[in-house]
Amino acid sequence: MSTIVYIDGFNFYYGAVKDTPYKWLDFEALCQRLLPKDEITKIRYFTARVASRLDDPQQATRQETFLRALGTFSLIEIHEGHFVTRPTRMTLVNPPSKGPRTVEVWKTEEKGSDVNIATYLLLDAFKQRCDTAVVISNDSDLAEPVRIAQREIGIKVGIINPHKPEYRSRKLQGTFFKQLRHSILAHVQLPKAIHTDQGVIHKPSAW
Repeated sequence: MSTIVYIDGFNFYYGAVKDTPYKWLDFEALCQRLLPKDEITKIRYFTARVASRLDDPQQATRQETFLRALGTFSLIEIHEGHFVTRPTRMTLVNPPSKGPRTVEVWKTEEKGSDVNIATYLLLDAFKQRCDTAVVISNDSDLAEPVRIAQREIGIKVGIINPHKPEYRSRKLQGTFFKQLRHSILAHVQLPKAIHTDQGVIHKPSAW
């Protein structure tokens, strides 16, 4: 069957690889292991550009290097959203008996990835570009486009949860479901040096 995979980059990062040594991930190899019987025709990777922070000045550089590495794969297409940072007043968990019960903080949110995933999922389905769509995410906001792709357009939609099983969103109901086994990540890492016509892409030392 012809399959397109949709990877929610930040949902995957926080669910599967944050605080692990497996961030230098070969998503093409991962998808082939997860879907060994499928003919994968495209892998859509959705993310947003991060900014460097005072406590992590190399954060943006690491991400840029990783995206360049992913860009060397013909099956992978990268779709970028963006971040919005704004001041927000929030309630303290343990407010003092006297004094303010709220505090103003900077809140950074990723914008666009869930909308982009929904858009391309439905567009690919309407255009009959695949028989099966596989969404790698645990974001319940994708429940409605997943439902429409299945029931209104008539394609199969698989859900792969990159988070721990106990945190699985029950709102995401696909034609089939798989749980990502984190033990597989060690076996689908990119080589430390990727040779291209434009030079060599090296795995960031901090990863």
